[in-house]
Amino acid sequence: MALLDIRQRAGHLFLAVMLGHVILISAQVTSRTGVPILESVTFGIFAEVQRATTAGASLVRRVWRGYVGLRQVKADNDELKRQLASAEVQLQEQRALADRSRGFERLLDLRDHLTLSTAAAEIIGASATPDFRTLTIDKGTRDGLRPDMSVIAPAGVVGRIVVPSARAAKVQLLIDRNAAAGAIIERSRAQGVAVGAGDERLRLEYVSEVADVAVGDAVVTSGIDGIFPKGFIIGRVDAVEKNGGAYKRITIKPAVDFSSLEAVLVVLTPTPARSAAEAGAE
Repeated sequence: MALLDIRQRAGHLFLAVMLGHVILISAQVTSRTGVPILESVTFGIFAEVQRATTAGASLVRRVWRGYVGLRQVKADNDELKRQLASAEVQLQEQRALADRSRGFERLLDLRDHLTLSTAAAEIIGASATPDFRTLTIDKGTRDGLRPDMSVIAPAGVVGRIVVPSARAAKVQLLIDRNAAAGAIIERSRAQGVAVGAGDERLRLEYVSEVADVAVGDAVVTSGIDGIFPKGFIIGRVDAVEKNGGAYKRITIKPAVDFSSLEAVLVVLTPTPARSAAEAGAE
């Protein structure tokens, strides 16, 4: 075993000596260009190492610049998205403001053409159940509002004040099941009572069997109920059903879109029927 180790060491030593001789010879022997072979080989090896190192560093720099560039692009995209979202919100705000301004313009135009005294009010709430159709407005007894004052909009009749407080009031819509208004067919002057159906329709009841009523007829207030001034539009006849000679059902589509109301006018001037009733009570 020891003999084998001695032979291996001798072999290694021999190889080392031979390698040393080769290196010494290479250092002394020159190539055709006059440069020692050892120096040429060493330079070539180190040149390739430098080439590889430079290429790797260049690749790392390109990758890093690409990463930084992508980060910047992402940041720019995020900022553009934020600006776009902000612009869209501002556009919606401007559109809503414009719609609201147009609504107030129509309301003020109606007010200017009325001979009645009115108070403008904004809607600040609405009922949550279909059986009780009410709105809450931002005017109350401090502004002269009283129960049973009529509420109107540019499109037509809205309803009446039912519960006023100092700074707000509840308005019963004309489509509420418990609401009613004296009505007249504008074309034929046939009279009846417009009654709320609880949904988005009204019924015209107590109409004479011989009255002339047709689909599309305009229905306006008659003024005999003492609440609503005469001649304000309620809606148009939507359907007419007859049972023999008598009217079975007359349906009215309201002129007002109650779901889109934002502001209304409260009529402060009492109707002639109400004034007469109050004078008689005195």
